[in-house]
Amino acid sequence: MRASAKIFWILGVFFLVVAIAYGIITARYEPLGIETVGFPAMLALAGLAFMIAMALSIAVRRHDLGASEHLDAEVSDDHGVQGSFSPYSWAPLWAAVGGSLCFLGVAAGWWIFAFGIIFAIYGVLSWVLEFSSGQHAH
Repeated sequence: MRASAKIFWILGVFFLVVAIAYGIITARYEPLGIETVGFPAMLALAGLAFMIAMALSIAVRRHDLGASEHLDAEVSDDHGVQGSFSPYSWAPLWAAVGGSLCFLGVAAGWWIFAFGIIFAIYGVLSWVLEFSSGQHAH
């Protein structure tokens, strides 16, 4: 996990440098100024790489190192619990349906986008609050 975190930190810096260079070049040579799709997309790509790198770095600090950190480790050395997952949860399905309806709504019609937002909010909230047992539970 430590190597993956380093890779994503490097990717984040690379995408940030490329985005800044792209913004400068398009601002200088485009007749209308900075290109309005590529520059924000590259900034978002850098932000996503930084978020993944941060999450992996935090996970490395919190948990013990797995077998993937040792050069002489075998695949079978990395057995055991990989996380806490809810096997019978419907929340990922509703979140995925909401996301797909949002994308379809952008292409086909904005009224579909509204239904996608409703499904996505329901799916994400139920996924986040899935294991919540209330504020005052003991």
